[in-house]
Amino acid sequence: MPEDHRHCIVCGRAIEQDKFFCSPSCEDVFKKQRKRMARSRLIMMLIFIALFLLILFSV
Repeated sequence: MPEDHRHCIVCGRAIEQDKFFCSPSCEDVFKKQRKRMARSRLIMMLIFIALFLLILFSV
């Protein structure tokens, strides 16, 4: 029976139960993706607010 394990959340390799990443490079990739997603969310929110204000003041 296989030992309890997890899979790296970036590349999917089997890793120890107490870890999330198989290597520092996978951790760096994950951090960059999270940062990019946060920036995208902020930009989308600013666009939404700008459109809302544009519609609000154009009436």
